[in-house]
Amino acid sequence: MKIVLAQLNYHIGNFELNADKMIKSIEQAKEDGADLVVFSELAVCGYPPYDFLERKEFIQNCTDTIEQIAKMCNGIAAIVGGPEINPEPQGKNLFNAAYFLEDGQVKQVVRKTLLPNYDVFDEYRYFQPNIVFDLIKFNGKKIALTICEDIWDDQPVANAFARDKLYTLSPMDKLIQQKPDFAINIAASPFSYTQVDIRRDIVRNKARQYKIPFIYVNQVGANTELIFDGNSMVVNGRGDITHQAKAFEEDTVHIDMDALSDKPAISPKVTKPIQLIYDALVAGVRDYFAKMGFKSATLGLSGGIDSAVTVAIAAEALGKENVHVLLLPSQYSSDHSIKDAVDLANNLGIQYDIVPIKEIFNSYNFLMSPIFAGKEADVTEENIQARIRGTLLMALSNKFGHILLNTSNKSEAAVGYGTLYGDMNGGLSVLGDVYKTDVFKLARYINRDVEIIPENTIVKPPSAELRPDQKDSDSLPDYDVLDAILFRYIEKNQSPAEIVNDGFEEATVKKAIRLVNMNEYKRFQTPPTLRISSKAFGIGRRIPLVAKH
Repeated sequence: MKIVLAQLNYHIGNFELNADKMIKSIEQAKEDGADLVVFSELAVCGYPPYDFLERKEFIQNCTDTIEQIAKMCNGIAAIVGGPEINPEPQGKNLFNAAYFLEDGQVKQVVRKTLLPNYDVFDEYRYFQPNIVFDLIKFNGKKIALTICEDIWDDQPVANAFARDKLYTLSPMDKLIQQKPDFAINIAASPFSYTQVDIRRDIVRNKARQYKIPFIYVNQVGANTELIFDGNSMVVNGRGDITHQAKAFEEDTVHIDMDALSDKPAISPKVTKPIQLIYDALVAGVRDYFAKMGFKSATLGLSGGIDSAVTVAIAAEALGKENVHVLLLPSQYSSDHSIKDAVDLANNLGIQYDIVPIKEIFNSYNFLMSPIFAGKEADVTEENIQARIRGTLLMALSNKFGHILLNTSNKSEAAVGYGTLYGDMNGGLSVLGDVYKTDVFKLARYINRDVEIIPENTIVKPPSAELRPDQKDSDSLPDYDVLDAILFRYIEKNQSPAEIVNDGFEEATVKKAIRLVNMNEYKRFQTPPTLRISSKAFGIGRRIPLVAKH
């Protein structure tokens, strides 16, 4: 049996585009002599569709599109992910399903059993869990077909307060009793820089456990916060990878199941985390703009490392001709920062304009001086500068149709080191899930072949430059220390006592965590953030704004 893995980039709700991609893949696979082509989870509508699944017309569009694709399956079969209406009067309206298409029609439907309801996932909100376990019989072979989480029943859990096993049922334990020849898992598994290795190990371990080959098909591309890396693979019954699709690109993989045992194993593709993060952010920016119908971006280029990394990613994702930045120096901006920003813009070949804000800032101070009489200058004046810059950037955005990219990093977002309606403005947060220490690593990666980001931008002490001689370290612990604390508190869910026991100074830990907790209201108002970690701010971390911590 010859099988094609079709790793594609789907657009949520764009049924015409999604169907066209799948039909073209089916036609090409048929021309290449394939028997079966496999697509990913909820491919027909795109993942995640969220509350679109509660709209009758959306589900009807899914059904119509599946029937359209089925008609193309003559002389070839396909597996397509899509929602299915629950025929029973009780339970949720829908199943998360995989449709087996053959002879121009839907021959069989397999439903998802394990519905993730953690982090960014909320599938139990929409879907009924499966309780029936049947194999697909095709071309003399028996196929165990599962959907994404169905093979994650014994997944490792990094959270400090979690069970060793999340589920009490293993779909593969049920299916293996019927002696399948091989297994297929269709998935929509979002990227994080730790997920690639974990996912690969899950598939390989399942193949070893059940002693049958596993075919894993993931989607690629980005849908707002969630980025999908693809990395579809084929694993033989010994747990060796024999085929692997590209990362962050549409790709097809052709396999001959009858010759799989003779196919030599390949070494897993090992990519450094910082390269994965960079590739993911580029894909996230590119797809957000493409799928929203946007073309060009702007941001404030300060000479600092966050804006430097963001603009380099934007230029890579959108093309240098589609990036137009403003340099907005104040009386507190160093000459070197302005030069660094100009040098970076020239290195990238992007358009820039310099708009000094000193006079605007002075006019604000003059107008407010009667009201502020007797009050010392403080963070108020710093925030006024940030909001002046935010207003000017939004003016450029409105006038030319550019989308403003937010440049705040995860460390700043965590502790509230940012100004609402100022530097926290933007249509998309590019670095909001990247700790400051990793921003420096990204800068080094961007400069891996040639200096793009000026060296001074990388090595100088970080500063918002909103008052004389200001440095981030005036208000925050060193980023090496801060980020290590934040990672333990946010990603690993450790308590303050556990973090102190790891060797961190108690006062520093308490201060950092207090800042995280008291600034939830700020993060609630930030743009959507590209997710590259196992616990990003946004839909995957839900904290009450008014809670007492």
